[in-house]
Amino acid sequence: MNNKKVAFHNLGCKVNSYELDAMTELLVNKGYEMVSFDDMADIYIVNTCSVTNIADRKSRQMLSRARHKNPDAVIVAVGCYVDTCDEDKLKTEGIDLCIGNNRKGRIVSILEEYLAGRTDKNCDVVKADDKDTLYETLHISESAEHSRAFIKIQDGCNQFCSYCIIPYARGRARSRKFEDIIDEIKGLVIRGYREFVINGIHISSYGADFIYEKSKADQFNPDALLDLLDRINNIEGVYRIRLGSLEPRIVTDDFIKRLSCMDKICGHFHLSLQSGCDRTLERMNRHYNADQYAGGVEIIRKYFEHPAITTDIIVGFPGETEEDFAECKAFAERIGFSKIHIFKYSRRKGTVADKMPDQLTDKEKSVRSDELTVIDDKYMNEFREWYVGRDEEILIEEEKEIDGEIYSVGHTKEYVRVAVPGSYRANELVGVRILGILNQEYMIGKKV
Repeated sequence: MNNKKVAFHNLGCKVNSYELDAMTELLVNKGYEMVSFDDMADIYIVNTCSVTNIADRKSRQMLSRARHKNPDAVIVAVGCYVDTCDEDKLKTEGIDLCIGNNRKGRIVSILEEYLAGRTDKNCDVVKADDKDTLYETLHISESAEHSRAFIKIQDGCNQFCSYCIIPYARGRARSRKFEDIIDEIKGLVIRGYREFVINGIHISSYGADFIYEKSKADQFNPDALLDLLDRINNIEGVYRIRLGSLEPRIVTDDFIKRLSCMDKICGHFHLSLQSGCDRTLERMNRHYNADQYAGGVEIIRKYFEHPAITTDIIVGFPGETEEDFAECKAFAERIGFSKIHIFKYSRRKGTVADKMPDQLTDKEKSVRSDELTVIDDKYMNEFREWYVGRDEEILIEEEKEIDGEIYSVGHTKEYVRVAVPGSYRANELVGVRILGILNQEYMIGKKV
């Protein structure tokens, strides 16, 4: 029986969270004991993020924190930071073992090989191979999320946005086998999960693995994704299917019409915009313009009643003028998003945008972020007010104490967060009448 204690810390996206669950399961099955990252452990593993320079710094900080916690522990860096950092630099940072993204499924064998041959000063680096074109199989039988399960269907990206390091950290787009996804979901249904979030680095590329050239980044295989979703929709015990971020160019009339025929698809669409200004979009290498994006939103609203349209917008991109930002704000108002995730542009070494002229100051970015937040708040509240007086169904996630009262909290299919008085089980579907807006985070409802 393995008696070594392992502590994980996760940084970054939902794909990283899924992979953390999978790696944890692999280690537990081999007898390792999982403990909190704040506890004394024999092995500390940081599932790193490298999307920005700040993410790199946080990854290094957590690795350093682990070393200070237990100088005799084995310190392991896993993921994007490993694949984007120079190997010689990794060997100077006090890390014992570095494992690249497309080697996470081999974490047990790599770790045990290292432990068997460990010396006091060596650092082993096991990076992903640039020539890897196959999806690395990872599997979960339970999720750290108690109310919904995130299902990873693909990895990598072919888009090469000028601000983004991910194609270099994750490699080209590659898809998970159809039946492996279905089997995983069926197993999670047995464990009581009812909502499934379809996730990946670029899920719109599912089924388009044959495309590797940057010049063909605009080619997709939407039928492959639709066929997969249709199969998931027909699994008994699945109540909701929520989509991760979609590429705006995949949103066609045929695509959304077919989605609308699947009764378990949530009317919640995250279409990453990044800017509402065509000049900025071109510098970002986003492959579409604002009018094309707006056309996709119009199609979604044609087939879904009052859908949630959420997005990401980067403010302060290099060269973004006051006129460019004004155009972006006007576009955000034109669409009326239910939620905008606002990011101040952060330089990332190794990207095209890092070398662009006319970098904006932190102050300019903060001012623009604040201005866009005002627009976000306005349209988010307008979106939520539409539900007042309506009967909806929420999937209970957790209990919260709000103003001294106990509430059960969950989301509607459109991702409206509702608090209802009383205690209900996690994963229970509860019919509620929405009475009003409690605060910026919750709407208030009562059971019907």
